[in-house]
Amino acid sequence: MTIKEAILQTLEDYKKPLNYMEVFNHIMDKNYYPEFKVKKTPENTVSAQLTGLIKNGDSRIKRLKETGGSFSYYLTKNEENIDIESIMPPPTQENKKTAKKQETFEERDLHKLLSSFLKTTEIFTKTIFHEQSNRTDEHQKWIHPDMVGIKFLKLQTNASQTFLKAINRVDTFKISSYEIKKEINSDYELKKSFFQAVSNSSWANYGYLVAFEISDNLNVEMERLNQSFGIGIIELKSNPYESKILFQSKYKDLDFKTIDKLCKINKEFERFIEQTEKLMTASDKYVKATEKELDEFCDKYFLNDTEVERYCKEKNIPIEITVEVN
Repeated sequence: MTIKEAILQTLEDYKKPLNYMEVFNHIMDKNYYPEFKVKKTPENTVSAQLTGLIKNGDSRIKRLKETGGSFSYYLTKNEENIDIESIMPPPTQENKKTAKKQETFEERDLHKLLSSFLKTTEIFTKTIFHEQSNRTDEHQKWIHPDMVGIKFLKLQTNASQTFLKAINRVDTFKISSYEIKKEINSDYELKKSFFQAVSNSSWANYGYLVAFEISDNLNVEMERLNQSFGIGIIELKSNPYESKILFQSKYKDLDFKTIDKLCKINKEFERFIEQTEKLMTASDKYVKATEKELDEFCDKYFLNDTEVERYCKEKNIPIEITVEVN
């Protein structure tokens, strides 16, 4: 029996969520994996294997985040017989205060993580500061994305047409909209965030809901919403390069009336469109300089892993540590 088989057999034996130490203790009691007796830190091996199963998207296993931040694991086939609400009780007032002290990073601190992830796919991104908009009514908040991104495809650098003419070319560029959340742990939070993303991305080619933490129990509902409304979902990681697009966004044409409205109420968005047009219409000799100008205008991104780790520590963003298996 392999370590993975021993873990799955343990979860089958109990048919309820277990933390990694409970899994490890049962493996030892049943002697499912005798080699553990000669390993230095076998409990860390179990923890790493469980984390690996979740990260690799193994459909046989799921996990829950309990009060206090620890994880419990269970077999997917046993989900219907598990009372999840009793395992994850609503936090008391005391727990709420404790959680508030621990969650010190801001939602906007995640923007640099997302910009770094998207930069690996050659997408330029820009944060849209809602507070800088000229607000005349409360409904305006439902058209503001947290971030916008643009990717140029088959760009013809000798183009001299205006921005409006340029966008009529097939595969010239695509614009995306991103709604960012720290965590989505319930069906209610998912639907509220999802339809905010639907509203805020109505003008863009692609719309995405991005979350730093997403409950595994929401996969089926996320898939249904994605298929029905076309909004993609990205799971953001503290190591941005390990982030995953869980569900791809569906393409739609640009809505120029809403783009025009956003330009009128938000100068940063207007400048983003202007910088895009400038690059689209630049002649050959000015393309590199104009692209550099766009890059400097857009959000900053990490250049190496050391910068990522330093930033996460400064912002108190939880860092996932990979445990090496001996």
